[in-house]
Amino acid sequence: MALDPAKEGYTILVSGDSISRGVVYDEARRRYSLLPDCYVGIMSRLLKGAVHNIARFGNTVTRGLARLPAEISVRKPDIVLLEFGGNDCDFNWAEVARDPQAQHLPHTDYARFRELLAGEVDGLKKAGISPVLLTLPPIDAERYLQFISGGAAAARENIVKWLGGVSKLYWWQERYNAAVVEVAAAAGAKMIDIRAAFLRSPDYRALLCADGIHPNADGHKVIAEGIMDFIKPNCPYLLKA
Repeated sequence: MALDPAKEGYTILVSGDSISRGVVYDEARRRYSLLPDCYVGIMSRLLKGAVHNIARFGNTVTRGLARLPAEISVRKPDIVLLEFGGNDCDFNWAEVARDPQAQHLPHTDYARFRELLAGEVDGLKKAGISPVLLTLPPIDAERYLQFISGGAAAARENIVKWLGGVSKLYWWQERYNAAVVEVAAAAGAKMIDIRAAFLRSPDYRALLCADGIHPNADGHKVIAEGIMDFIKPNCPYLLKA
C-alpha cells in the first residue's frame, strides 16, 4: 500500500517487544529499566504525525499481535511497525540448565513464527495499512550466555552442552531474523534492516547492554538512524520540515 504523500500527518503504531519498549539492562543496579530516549522516542520527534508505542516487555509475536486489532480500531494507523522475534526464539533457560538431556522448545516455533508474521503482514495490507518490518539487532552470545546462566558454572556448562556450542545462540537468533527478511520479501512489504546497521559498527557489542541482547542508549540511536536512513530516500514526506 502506497502512503499518501500529501497528508499533513500520519499515525504510526509500533508493535513489538522490550526493544521497542525501550527496555535496557542497568548493570550497576542489576535490573531492567526504561530508556527515556529510546528509538521510538527519537523517531516520534522526527516524524510528521503521532507515534503510538504498544510494545511490551516479554512480547512474543502471538501476544503482541493479539493486541493489534483493538489498537488498530482505535488508532486507525497509516503504518504499523512490527518488531518481533527476540522473545520468540528464546527458551526457558532455567529448565535447560536443570536438564540438558531433555527436549526444549522455543517460546514460538520457527514455522509458526513465520506463519503468524506473514499472516499479519497480509492482513494489514488488505486493510489498507502499510506494514513495516524491523530486523533483529544481533546478540552477543558470550555475554548472553553469562546472563542466562546467572554466572553459575554448572548452569553454563549444561546450557552449552544442550546447545552444542556457544555460537549456536547467535545462529538460532539469526534464523528468526532471516524469517523476518523472508516474510518481508515474499509479501513485498517494507523492511528496515537495523541488524545491518549494527553490524557495520567496528564492534557492535558496544551497542548492547551487559545482558548481550538489549540495545543500550547508543544502540537505540543506531536503530533510529537506521530508520531515518530508510525514510529519507524512500518516503521523505514522513519527516517533519
